Amino acid sequence: MILVVDLCYRDGSLSRDEFVGPVERFLRKTGAPFCTRHYTAVGAPEVEAADAVILCGTALLDTGFAGHPERFRWLPAFERPVLGISSGMRALAAAFGAAAEPCCEIGMTDVEVLAPDPLFAGEEGFPAYELHEYAVQVPDTFIPLAASDRCVQAIRHRSLPLYGLLFHPEARNEWIIERFLGLAKAAQ
Repeated sequence: MILVVDLCYRDGSLSRDEFVGPVERFLRKTGAPFCTRHYTAVGAPEVEAADAVILCGTALLDTGFAGHPERFRWLPAFERPVLGISSGMRALAAAFGAAAEPCCEIGMTDVEVLAPDPLFAGEEGFPAYELHEYAVQVPDTFIPLAASDRCVQAIRHRSLPLYGLLFHPEARNEWIIERFLGLAKAAQ
């Protein structure tokens, strides 16, 4: 089961339709079993039951999750696949002690693949949709996988299947989510 985590400012917000809904629709289309929880409602039972986790993005000014790093302390001990999308990348990086820095990008950008990884296998670069006000500093335990001309766009933990993407693959590059699901299935 995939645990889909809604990082929007409150459970049931209008932003949920824009940032969580597309991920849920994609998972339904692929037949992947999932359950969605607001980040304030994620506890040990949800984490223990999950085979993988997708941390969804939020609206530009929706950064309430960042004020509650304690809600993400479970991530460093979670040894199964995680995909943090945009704000989800920020939450993932913060769980490993990394800070965010201002870097506003809205619209399409070209992403260059920097390091080999199954998530981007066969790709040297691709256009991606951006919607963020912050980039993250890469935690020491992660490597940068891809970058734009402004900042790091994708990271992976050095030894765990934990990924962060600053761009929104649910809007433009669903093939990346599909590959993540393949990694999650292989890890079971």
